[in-house]
Amino acid sequence: MKFSDYNITKEVKSQLNVLGYTRPTDIQFKAIQHIIDGEDVMAIAQTGTGKTAAFAIPTLSVIQKSKKKNNGIGCLVMVPTRELAKQIATVYREIGKDTGVKTFGLFGGVEQEQQIRTLNNGIDILVSTPGRMFDLISQKVIDLTNIKFLVLDEADLMLDLGFAKDIEDVMAFIPRKRQTLFFSATISKKIKSLAYDVVRNAIRIQISPKNPVAKTIEHAFIKVSMDDKRFFLENMIKEYPEKKAVIFVRTQVRAGRVVDALKRVSIESECMHGGIEQKDRFLILDRFRTGENNVLVTTDVAARGIDIPNVEYVVNYDIPDVPENYVHRCGRTGRGNKRGQALAFCSESEQELFDAIVEYTGQDIEEYEVSKGEYLSILDGSDDGSSNWKLLLKKANEESEKGLDW
Repeated sequence: MKFSDYNITKEVKSQLNVLGYTRPTDIQFKAIQHIIDGEDVMAIAQTGTGKTAAFAIPTLSVIQKSKKKNNGIGCLVMVPTRELAKQIATVYREIGKDTGVKTFGLFGGVEQEQQIRTLNNGIDILVSTPGRMFDLISQKVIDLTNIKFLVLDEADLMLDLGFAKDIEDVMAFIPRKRQTLFFSATISKKIKSLAYDVVRNAIRIQISPKNPVAKTIEHAFIKVSMDDKRFFLENMIKEYPEKKAVIFVRTQVRAGRVVDALKRVSIESECMHGGIEQKDRFLILDRFRTGENNVLVTTDVAARGIDIPNVEYVVNYDIPDVPENYVHRCGRTGRGNKRGQALAFCSESEQELFDAIVEYTGQDIEEYEVSKGEYLSILDGSDDGSSNWKLLLKKANEESEKGLDW
């Protein structure tokens, strides 16, 4: 089936063609027609499968068709993070370029005045994080009484971040007669309980439930000492200088240290985490998207829902302590039909965490075996001056006594 076969507006069809989208992904194929038919949907699909377009295409079309009849906000998309709000609003605007439908991404961390002016001028689709939305509802700036669609995206992360009550509270402001679209990357008892509280007789869709890892991603790991990870990262980036890579670390402090280490070896990179001002985070992401910067070092703040085109590599510089986060991190590459590489640097102290990831994903992850000679060569090849011949000799002696392999 092609997008041209769906009962969506000609403007949406035309723009999808301009954007190069001709056939739906699995989640889009299974969700779009049900949404057009007016049914509630509960969809579970791993990251990178095209979930955003699965609800954006049909809701845009329906809102466009009813725009002359209804005034006010017709679709509310609730999301857990500011980056996700901005990204989804951008997708709506791209697909709805010629529809006349106005979409607005609302989030905290920026001044309210301009947001209030935009809302007062009238919008059709609101993509929002809970905090700022409730602030403006209390100020009577936002009116949700004409909502036709309620979309909850990345619902599992919303629960993790403590937004369950916000989801319950929004029900008091929207019509009982509405269409609810519930999207999540993972399923659990809490997710099911939340979903059944908000959807009615929903169509259930689950994509690849037994394999949470996208098939478009090749996975590998390297056993490497925690102190030597920066040398291996330097080696990889210099081996593929034109490739776009996202480097995941555990903490904000680690992110800054990795950026500093790369700078010492003349590799430009930027870090992004929750401690950086929101406007600066958006600028960092924009530079990464446009290729002004090809190396992004980040905490898990960017692991969910951020659609960054043409990321060839994801590097788990630190092994995540939550196995699900490995899947979400790796989902930054291999998106749609494109292929990607996911590489993990696993120190001895992280082996247990890595084993938990293998168990969670249900698949073996190939080890990229490095001989002692290759290992030392990578250290010796660094340009930061940390690996002089004395250090290498000491390390060689230590490794010969205890063995490099664990």
